[in-house]
Amino acid sequence: MLAKTPPSARDPEDGRAFGHGFDGAPVRRTVLLNDTTLRDGEQAPGVAFSRREKIEIAEALSAAGVPEIEAGTPAMGDEEIETIRSIVSLKLPMRVMAWCRMTEDDLLAAAAAGVGIVNLSIPTSDRQLKGKLNKDRAWALEAVRRTVGLARTLGFEVAVGGEDASRADPDFLCRLAETASAAGAFRLRLADTLGVLDPFSTYALVRRVAAATDLALEFHGHDDLGLATANTLAAVMGGARHASVTVAGIGERAGNAALEEVAIALRQTAREETGIDPHALAPLAELVGEAARRPVPRGKAIVGADVFTHESGIHVAGLLKDRATYEALDPHLFGRDHTVVLGKHSGRAAVEKALGELGITVDAARGRAVLERVRAFAGRTKATVPPDVLLRFYEETFTQAALRRRRSRVTGGVS
Repeated sequence: MLAKTPPSARDPEDGRAFGHGFDGAPVRRTVLLNDTTLRDGEQAPGVAFSRREKIEIAEALSAAGVPEIEAGTPAMGDEEIETIRSIVSLKLPMRVMAWCRMTEDDLLAAAAAGVGIVNLSIPTSDRQLKGKLNKDRAWALEAVRRTVGLARTLGFEVAVGGEDASRADPDFLCRLAETASAAGAFRLRLADTLGVLDPFSTYALVRRVAAATDLALEFHGHDDLGLATANTLAAVMGGARHASVTVAGIGERAGNAALEEVAIALRQTAREETGIDPHALAPLAELVGEAARRPVPRGKAIVGADVFTHESGIHVAGLLKDRATYEALDPHLFGRDHTVVLGKHSGRAAVEKALGELGITVDAARGRAVLERVRAFAGRTKATVPPDVLLRFYEETFTQAALRRRRSRVTGGVS
């Protein structure tokens, strides 16, 4: 049986264990999110946040209810250290940690940055240990024992980051957890560094390690296969109580598990609480997107502009009768509402609704006539139909219908 975590090294969550639910009432978090937008997110190609942007993002993350962030990598130099110090000095109601390699020099840089918590990262797969460092498992275990012990002596709370854990021997990860626990760490991060896992293998890996230790486990997923959020949910099912995320999934290569997706999906599918404020998610994504020069895609889950927008005639007709027919999420939880737009796939119900909002009531025949023009416009322009164009279609249809009736009267119905 592996050694259990000393009480003094257990997860120091204090008041951050509480957040706010969808109704604004305080809730106890059952899963804690570690947001690494300012560290892993900034490692996305071409992304470089200014100090002011990092501070604004940190403040926005705190306001959204995020309990912990990785504020950066102190070993990058004086500018990074000063930026992290600036964030720490804000005394925001969340834990601010630094990402470090498993070295004494990185610990000294973290001390200069003023953080009280560090994530000490070390390769765990044989491929990375040998190929990157020319080291072996015995060296890794000794490095963890020595460096975590030193960090604790320096007064840091310590999380150990298992880089490339998804390609490591699970038995070795269990030994790593034992070593980290005995040295005084409060958490072990299992990183799917290359995004190679699927939900089933993620669940099995986390469950295997969780059964061997009571050390808190965190999962850090990458999205190379488009599975980062799904894998994160599977990790929680397997026993991880911490999840690493970034806003809108920004990060290296294809990115990371998205904060907004993980927070909402956990609540909707697993009844797990993260304490994140849903109303803050879209503005937070816009803030990060602007700083990163990466606009939020319109169809981005949870935070995209189109996630509550409907064009399909079948969907719109159903929504107008009963919202629950095509409503997976209540948009009001996010301070939003359903939006109906007119385009190629619209039906008459949508046209009649849109005209009704302009104060116009039409019969079925005229509704169909306007719909024909809506579909033709959308096909020709590859765009939705704005209200002023819809009004013009109605007026032109009305005028043409009146002319046809007048011509019919004059000719006695003979054309």
